[in-house]
Amino acid sequence: MSESKTVRGDMTAGSPAKLILAFSIPLLLGNVLQQMYNMVDSIVVGNYVGTIALAAVGTGFPIIYMMVALFMGIGNGAAVIISQYFGAGNLKKVSDTVDTIYTAGIVGAVPVAAVGILLSGPLLRLINTPENAFSDARLYMIIIFAGMIFSLGYNLNSAVMQSLGDSKTPLLLLTIACGLNVVMDLVFVILFHWGVAGVAVATILAQAIAWIVGLFLLNRKYTYLHVNLLKFSFDKELFRKIIKLGLPNGLQQMLFSVGTLALQSLVNSYGSDFMAGFNGANKIDMFAFFPAQSFGMALTTFVGQNIGAGKMHRVKEGLRATMVMSILCGIGAMALVLVWGPNMMHLFSQEPAVVQAGMDYLRPVMYCYLLFAVMNTFLSVLRGAGDMVFPMITSLLSLWLIRLPMAYLMAHFFGKEYIFFSYGGGWLIGVAMAIVYYYSGRWKKKAVVTAAEPEEHLEKDE
Repeated sequence: MSESKTVRGDMTAGSPAKLILAFSIPLLLGNVLQQMYNMVDSIVVGNYVGTIALAAVGTGFPIIYMMVALFMGIGNGAAVIISQYFGAGNLKKVSDTVDTIYTAGIVGAVPVAAVGILLSGPLLRLINTPENAFSDARLYMIIIFAGMIFSLGYNLNSAVMQSLGDSKTPLLLLTIACGLNVVMDLVFVILFHWGVAGVAVATILAQAIAWIVGLFLLNRKYTYLHVNLLKFSFDKELFRKIIKLGLPNGLQQMLFSVGTLALQSLVNSYGSDFMAGFNGANKIDMFAFFPAQSFGMALTTFVGQNIGAGKMHRVKEGLRATMVMSILCGIGAMALVLVWGPNMMHLFSQEPAVVQAGMDYLRPVMYCYLLFAVMNTFLSVLRGAGDMVFPMITSLLSLWLIRLPMAYLMAHFFGKEYIFFSYGGGWLIGVAMAIVYYYSGRWKKKAVVTAAEPEEHLEKDE
């Protein structure tokens, strides 16, 4: 790939800081919209249905995420391969990888949805869901699982486009989904009085429409891609590579979700007010985490393309630029949440107990935010390089060996208000592990694709 030639989505030439920032801005806006998408559900339910319904919607989400985490991880593995093939200039393999992951994802969505529907009740019992929130939580989960194929397809579109260096089109699709979700939330809940069911139906319908629009734009914008829902193709060797990269990431997300459920179980044991506060605060703290997450996602694509192009020297430059931007934005986000947190919590509930529970979560997590920003930056480099195993080990050890035991111990000895200091303990261990491994250089040998790979090439779109 010639550096003198400007290629759509090419991140192998030009200032790393400018490229990562430009790629991150649509991702950041998209993350904000996605969270607004989720917050509207909680705000409408919390204010027009009640605190119990708010707790029900929030407690069902970790279970839903756990059930689809494996597929999301495999999709992330495919995205790394796509970005490396794109960096190497091999668009034939890009197309084949997209077809393969779409085939595997759509076919696999059906059994995942069925299992999710069947296990929704038992899993809610397992995490100590209060009886007064159980039926609403189960109904919400059943509807979301029934529309799982729409969510999966919508997220696959975004992952593919981002791996090709396009973060603007996914933002457009998310804007469509978010706008539709807001309108349908208001109609189904306030006008039709469908309660929690209305929120779930609005979510899957919005994602379904955004998925169809995304397929149209994907095929139109990238002439070398030909995604057809009626005619899939499947490359076993590419799928093997996808599984090799994606399975560790999927297992990480799945086991991380199980850990989140263990923490949710502890939170649930303190009643619906504490549940509602925790779930509302979760929505708020995501805004603070978005800058670091967006920069990390951009860095993963940047690293993948540059390793595919054989430009390892740019990886270090990208790491430095991302670290500076993540820390600076993190300081601002911390200040904003710590000062305005109580006002933000009032969006979800006017109950003093709910607001206090939310702040019991937000304060300790925000104090430790910069640890997360540093850890996330280093792990994003490793993922872009194709090393999915070490980030999995780091995340799981920091969660299972530090955060969870610490949370239960803090609750036992000091009270529920101190549970969330456990986040900082986990991130501290994660930072230490990530830094040591990065400077060991072992991740440099994990690339799936290199510029010298003798594969069939196609000319990139201008």
